[in-house]
Amino acid sequence: MKLLQSFGLRENNGFAYLSALLIWLKTYFVQRFCFVLPVKGWYQELIIFISPLSSVLVLLSLIMIFLRRGVRAAVIAASAFTSLLLLADLVYFRFYNDFITIPVLFQSDNLGDLWGSIFSLLRPLDLLIFTDTLALAVAACAMGCRAAAWGKYRIAAALVLAFMVFSTNLSMANTVRPELLERTFDRQIMVKSIGAYNYHLYDALVNAQMGSKKAFASNGDLVEIENFLRQIPKDEIDAEMFGIAKGYNVFLISMESLQSFVIGRSIEGNEITPFLNRLIKDSIYFENFYHQTGQGKTSDAEFLADTSLYPLPSGAVYFTHAQNAYDTLPKILKKLGYYTAVFHANDPSFWNRGHMYPTMGYERFFAASDYNITEQNSIGWGLKDISFFEQTTDLAKSLPEPFFAKLITLTNHYPFELTAGDRFIPEYTSRSQTLNRYIATVRYMDEALKRFFDKVKEEGLYERSIFVLYGDHYGISQKHRKAMAGLLGKEKLTPFDHAQLQRVPLIIHIPGSAGKRMKTVGGQVDLKPTVLHLLGEETVGEINFGHGLFAKNRPEFAVFRDGSFVTDRYVFTENTCYDKATGEKTDKARCEPFRELADKHLTYSDQIIYGDLLRFNPRF
Repeated sequence: MKLLQSFGLRENNGFAYLSALLIWLKTYFVQRFCFVLPVKGWYQELIIFISPLSSVLVLLSLIMIFLRRGVRAAVIAASAFTSLLLLADLVYFRFYNDFITIPVLFQSDNLGDLWGSIFSLLRPLDLLIFTDTLALAVAACAMGCRAAAWGKYRIAAALVLAFMVFSTNLSMANTVRPELLERTFDRQIMVKSIGAYNYHLYDALVNAQMGSKKAFASNGDLVEIENFLRQIPKDEIDAEMFGIAKGYNVFLISMESLQSFVIGRSIEGNEITPFLNRLIKDSIYFENFYHQTGQGKTSDAEFLADTSLYPLPSGAVYFTHAQNAYDTLPKILKKLGYYTAVFHANDPSFWNRGHMYPTMGYERFFAASDYNITEQNSIGWGLKDISFFEQTTDLAKSLPEPFFAKLITLTNHYPFELTAGDRFIPEYTSRSQTLNRYIATVRYMDEALKRFFDKVKEEGLYERSIFVLYGDHYGISQKHRKAMAGLLGKEKLTPFDHAQLQRVPLIIHIPGSAGKRMKTVGGQVDLKPTVLHLLGEETVGEINFGHGLFAKNRPEFAVFRDGSFVTDRYVFTENTCYDKATGEKTDKARCEPFRELADKHLTYSDQIIYGDLLRFNPRF
């Protein structure tokens, strides 16, 4: 008690000062040393140090304004709340290398499947995040029960100080990243620049505006976007490939977390993807195909492939805008006489698929209840891929033909669990257990795909079907850069390397057609027009941000959700332009024209989704 009095903490004002200091320092410590944020130099160190202070002062001021009694209890509760928020951000960041947004918080249906991942991401030292809460509780007990709120002058002074700190903080941040609040593609930079609490407040305000965007949207907004798209030359048909699979069944296979770096690679004499390596020789393989997903991961990849629109910068379209009007691949194929179905051995509530699939135009969703799932044939997130493909083939053979079937795998999903009996190669050996397990689960998925092709041939479906296999998103994040550098034989990985690691396989197998490797630069937004091209359907007049990958005049261009992009000559990432041939930094002016185009793609796509603009299209 005497020690507390010596610091002037006998009165409630002193307790508030102590709480402000502890919450501020706790937040700074977590932001700086627990998150992996791109902080460079003393100037950015100062920015990240002061960034939490303004929100902490405002939080405590609000407590003093609205409470006359129970102030200390409220302050302790506020401390605990900020700790929980930081812990949630930290766990989310460890897996997604990103921060939680308001739409993500509404994805509570996913939690049943996420518990295994959440527990594996927690660390014993995470409890230290609550140190300030414990210290404040001890201080409150030592100081007794008497408490009084701040006077109005102290509250006013705290709010003025908070405003001054935030203004200074934002001004400093804008010198590092101009138009910070207008260009929010990168949440890591947002948190580094204005702090976690201010970021979450900003995110809440932005999402509050979403509802008004649809209410105030008009047909004129859609016309502006259509005029932009008309300025882009329409795809020039490749006579050799156009309609080559007309009338064929289509298997669109989403390969969970599969990145291109495993293709053709062996570890200690063991091929990681022996079947895919052989399949590629008899297929069309795109070497420079990139995933373009955001927070929605697999669901974003589905959305990109089905709509040729980009996912949102925050949350997942499957949750936030499941009732919109969309011009989708399955809807177009239904008009061509195709039966459309999805096969995914998970609950319809996961990623809101039960609501979204009818919106997208799928006639049937074969979900977990349609499969025989037992303890023996499931692991991690659900049904093992070998059993999934076997059962799916039995279900698919009863579909009316021609059909469009989307298959979504599960086993190669974080935390990449697999029993020793299911491993076809040993786990990799590095300091990253995630990467070690990943190599084994990739090999398992490869074996499952081999057995699927064998089964399809046995059932007589092979010769009258085409197979489009694509990786949905990354499996190994930047958190494992040291282990990845070792696997790739590099001393360290650069931002250029990380951008190139976003390549995912795209394999188009057409029975009877010769295989070839394509260097065309493209992304998942190009899948819809590409599939339609193979089936002999033109996409003139459709609102697509992608281009058919076989079009002779297509732009060599792939945009990432954070505003980065790749062309045939350049890679733009982390506000830096790289020469693709050398991987070295080059004049940023060379990337600028593509940067403006990338911004327009993302901005216009967002406007379509936020405003539900396709409802104004006469086709709907």
